[in-house]
Amino acid sequence: MLPRATATIRQRLNERLKLGRDGPRRSMRAAFAGVVAVAWVFAAGGCTRERTSSWQGYAEGEFVYLASSQSGTLAQLDVGRGQEIPAGTTVFTLESTYETAALDQALQQLSAARAQLADLSSGKRPPEVNVTKAQLAQAVANARKAAQQLARDEAQYRAGGIAKAQLDDSRALADASAAQVRELTNQVAVARLPARAQQIGAQRAQVDAAEANVKEARWKLDQKRVAAAQAGTVYDTLYRVGEWVQAGNPVVQMLPPENIKVRFFVPEAVIGGLSPGRKVIVHCDGCAADVPATITYLSRQAEYTPPVIYSNETRSKLVFMVEAHPAVADAAKLHPGQPVEVRLP
Repeated sequence: MLPRATATIRQRLNERLKLGRDGPRRSMRAAFAGVVAVAWVFAAGGCTRERTSSWQGYAEGEFVYLASSQSGTLAQLDVGRGQEIPAGTTVFTLESTYETAALDQALQQLSAARAQLADLSSGKRPPEVNVTKAQLAQAVANARKAAQQLARDEAQYRAGGIAKAQLDDSRALADASAAQVRELTNQVAVARLPARAQQIGAQRAQVDAAEANVKEARWKLDQKRVAAAQAGTVYDTLYRVGEWVQAGNPVVQMLPPENIKVRFFVPEAVIGGLSPGRKVIVHCDGCAADVPATITYLSRQAEYTPPVIYSNETRSKLVFMVEAHPAVADAAKLHPGQPVEVRLP
C-alpha cells in the first residue's frame, strides 16, 4: 500500500514540475507540497506500526511431579492422562504390607509401655497387699505370745526356777517377733506406694519413645498413598501398575492452572515501559478470544533473540524476557509450548 501511494505522489510531483515552465514560484510550491505529502505517508505508516506492535512468545507450564518418599510396587493408579482432579484426590498407592506390620508392632509396643507405666504408678494390687497384711497379723500374734512367754520366764528366773540361758532365749524370741511385726508393717505401707520417681521417669521416657515410633511408622504408611495437594490436570503418568517405583521417582506429572504462564520477549526500547502488575493481552491461534494476563516478572539481563521467535517487527537483536500469568479461570485456554502473541491493551 505504501509503495503504490509513493509512486502516485511522485507522478503528481513530476507533473507539477513540468508546469514549472509557467513560473518558478508555482513549481517550487508544488514540489514542497509533494515532499510534505510523502513525509506524511511515511509518518502515518510508522504510527500504524507502533499502535499495532506486538511481541512473540509461548505458553509455559511449571509442572508438579508427585512422588513418594518410600519405595514399593505400584499397587493402584487412580488417575489418567488429561484428567481434571480436585485438591486432595488420591493419585496412586504403593504396596504397603511391611509398613502396615511395622505400624501394628509400634502400636503394641506403645500399649505395653503405657501399661507398665500405669503399673509402676499405682503400687501393688489389693490382693498382694492383703497377703502382706495377713503375714503382719500372724507376726503380731507371734510377738504377743513371745512377750507373754518372756514375762513368765522372768518371773521363774527371779524365783530361781529356770536358768539364765532359758531367760535369754525367751528375750531373743520376743525381740525377733517384735522386729518381724515392724518389718511387715513397713511392707504393707510400701505396697501401697508407687514405684520410685526415677523408675517412673524412665518408664515415661519409654512411653515417649514408643509414641515416636508409632508416628514414624504411621508416616511411612501414609507415604504409600499420595494425594494431589492442588487442583489441576494430570499431564502424564510415568509408571504402570505392578512396576517397582524407587523412592523419590515421580509417578504422576501434574499441571495446576496457576502454574501456567506466558513467556515473551520485548526489545530494549520497550522494557522500560513495562512493570510487574501491568496488564497485557495474549492472542493465540485457535483461541476463541484473547486472554488477559498480568506481568509478574521482567528479566534484568538482556539476551539474544531466541531462534524460535520470528517477527517482522522485531528489529533489535537484544531482547528482555518477560513473564505474565493469566487468571486461573483463563489458564486452561493456554497449553505449554503453544506460540502466542502479546500486546498491550
